[in-house]
Amino acid sequence: MNKRQNILQGLGTALITPFLPGGAIDYPALAAHIDHQICSGVDYLVVLGTTSEAPTLSHTERREVIDFVVRHNADRLPLVLGIGGNNTQAVIEQIRSLDTTLRAHFKAILSVCPYYNRPSQEGLYQHFAAIANATLVPIILYNVPSRTGVNLLPETVKRLHQDFPQTIVAIKEACGNMEQILCLTEGFTVLSGDDSLAIEVIKAGGKGLISVASNAYPAEFAQIVHGALSSDPAEQQKAETLHEQFMPLVKLLFAEGNPTGVKAAMYLQGRIHNVLRLPLVPASEELLAQLSEHLYSLFNEIPTNKQD
Repeated sequence: MNKRQNILQGLGTALITPFLPGGAIDYPALAAHIDHQICSGVDYLVVLGTTSEAPTLSHTERREVIDFVVRHNADRLPLVLGIGGNNTQAVIEQIRSLDTTLRAHFKAILSVCPYYNRPSQEGLYQHFAAIANATLVPIILYNVPSRTGVNLLPETVKRLHQDFPQTIVAIKEACGNMEQILCLTEGFTVLSGDDSLAIEVIKAGGKGLISVASNAYPAEFAQIVHGALSSDPAEQQKAETLHEQFMPLVKLLFAEGNPTGVKAAMYLQGRIHNVLRLPLVPASEELLAQLSEHLYSLFNEIPTNKQD
């Protein structure tokens, strides 16, 4: 079975945005990053998700990143576009302004729950219902309570899917609660939004992972996700073993926030400059040392940065 036939199955990478030392977007590094993802077996790419530092990009920069990824990807992998926020009307206006591009080049929209405002479940329903009424492009809900301050509950998700079955098609679930996730996997597409829970979510009926860690380790996380989704017990066991080996490293990737950790890992790999935009800052020397140690233990090679 070719997992690339279904955009909502397999491994999606939530792309980082590489920056040059002066803070400008590093488009050659972004191009190389996209190529590396494609060659490593990733199933689709998520553009301008929260891992991309999208809130720090200007409107012009966001549009330039979208156009650049579309051109460079050249239809090699399906694309998902992150469009979300805590102003419902602004989200709708952004979707409408990108309507032609969305319909031509993107398979789905990934939309995070409104943050900071902490709307009620009815408010969350009305927010996503308004978005669903504004587009025919499929929508992947994104629930990440630790970041947004609000938890999109299963009954609200089911209500949305029931009322908008052609538009509300999946959820990227990062609530960290397997009991809650189990309430959704029957009859609805659930994608893990947590690298550390990917195997558990897939075992519970989930269809894959939208990953941060795969920015730095796409081949390994493709092997993990595809193996976990396989019907072959041997492949499943290999996936579980590899996933377990990567868990200490995954924990480090989030120790100082996201994408601080994964950018540090990619810096150590020589793929990007270790540059983030405020309010995020680069990883501490202590975290860099810990990441280097784990990279050596996993790959038996000393990380050598080529960007300095």
